Amino acid sequence: MTPDRRTLLADTALDVLADEGIRGLTHRAVDRAAGLPPGTTSAYFRTRSALLTGLVRRLVQLDQAELQELAERLPAPRTARDLVDGVVLLARHRLTGEGRRRSLARYACTVESVRDPELRDILVPRENAGRESVRLFLAAHGVADVETRGRVLLSCVDGLVFDALVNGGEVPREAVEGLVAAALR
Repeated sequence: MTPDRRTLLADTALDVLADEGIRGLTHRAVDRAAGLPPGTTSAYFRTRSALLTGLVRRLVQLDQAELQELAERLPAPRTARDLVDGVVLLARHRLTGEGRRRSLARYACTVESVRDPELRDILVPRENAGRESVRLFLAAHGVADVETRGRVLLSCVDGLVFDALVNGGEVPREAVEGLVAAALR
């Protein structure tokens, strides 16, 4: 199915942001990358803020779909090793190919959201199958405050992904094992 024009432009803006950084994200750059006539992007996203908001909405939509698909593909974690395996798989995806490009865009948008409350509201961690899986796992293992422990665990993993993205390399399995063990204590 061919995406609608707004989706195409948001996807292209995501690519421009991943390739050029926040300063390179312009209406003209998106028009060029999409192979569309000048002015097309600004007809759909009038301001730079509107373009960034459209991009972030699309980014969240893609992330949510990815987490749902991963949760459906993997069995619910029963052991710490199962949870570590799932987290490491997601981290690897976020550091390679299309996942890497989205990660670059996500972090650029996250920094930008410090000054833009609308972006911050869109980027707030959402309920999804991945978060629910972590909560259910922690609850099944007798963790008292699954909300806090789950949020801390996922935030720490996000930090490991960010570090690997910036400094190269991958998320060390041992680090994820340590985080899961700490969440269970």
